[in-house]
Amino acid sequence: MRAMVCRELTGIGSLRLEDAPTPVPTAGQLQLTVRACGVNFADSLITRGQYQVQPQPPFSPGFEVAGEVSALGEGVTGFAIGDRVIAITPHGGYAEQVAVNVDRCVAMPAAMPWAHGAAFPVVFGTSHIALWHRARLQPGETLVVHGASGGVGLTAVAIGKQLGATVIATASSPDKLAVAREHGADQLIDTSREDVRERIKTLTGGRGADVVYDPVGGELFTASLRSIAFEGRILVIGFAGGTVPQIPANHLLVKNVDVIGLNWPAYAELHSQVMTESFRILLQWYLAGAIRPYVSAMYRLERAVDAIEQVVARKSTGKVVLTMDA
Repeated sequence: MRAMVCRELTGIGSLRLEDAPTPVPTAGQLQLTVRACGVNFADSLITRGQYQVQPQPPFSPGFEVAGEVSALGEGVTGFAIGDRVIAITPHGGYAEQVAVNVDRCVAMPAAMPWAHGAAFPVVFGTSHIALWHRARLQPGETLVVHGASGGVGLTAVAIGKQLGATVIATASSPDKLAVAREHGADQLIDTSREDVRERIKTLTGGRGADVVYDPVGGELFTASLRSIAFEGRILVIGFAGGTVPQIPANHLLVKNVDVIGLNWPAYAELHSQVMTESFRILLQWYLAGAIRPYVSAMYRLERAVDAIEQVVARKSTGKVVLTMDA
């Protein structure tokens, strides 16, 4: 099978298209013929040896795939050859076939395109568990979403609206803000031109935001901390801006602020019921037409490096997806 393989932890430039051994499913696994794979910022981290659960070379990146069941491991029930599946993988998605634990797989609706299936798990799963389970976002609350035109940002906007919040979207250009508006944002803040702290205060009548969804970090986190409401919650999703913020604990004390971390993949291992229920709700919303993945770019497998570069440079809106078409 063809696969993009990392043989040294020097970054995405080390990825090469190779003929790799086809993975054989062990007990409790499915072998999938991959039709599409989502591209994530973490795909760059794992090629530099900087991911939380780091495999050793050689390996293929890729955390989320959509494909068809091509073989069953011993003891697997509930799936059959040819079934359409969405799967979360520790790595290995940048390949024509992958073996995945059955408890990391969900049935994919027949009406869902392959690109939607591959674009769905990480961004929608992250945003939904963050807002619904961790922050307990309530109808009528105000949600600020930073990086609102990116993969997770757009899903946070859509899910925030689905949960009944007023959504303030921030992004670094008018074009990116227009995409956030199309996905339901009520108010917009251009971080390249406006004072984020003051705009949040103005848009909330001086009260501040109830919940902040922050995949960027750096100065935006500082602005969030200074414009959060009493008993507000700040969700730490990632640090796409490159700077991990330092948190002054006295600020948390003054306003009774919660800073909430999210390691979304950990739910698969440590609290799978939450992830299962989250996917059930999300697929129900998808089938009802309430949410849709926004795939802004698709690349063939051999152009995986270009795809990751687009994500890392924050040049993409929505989701970037690899397809396995030769």
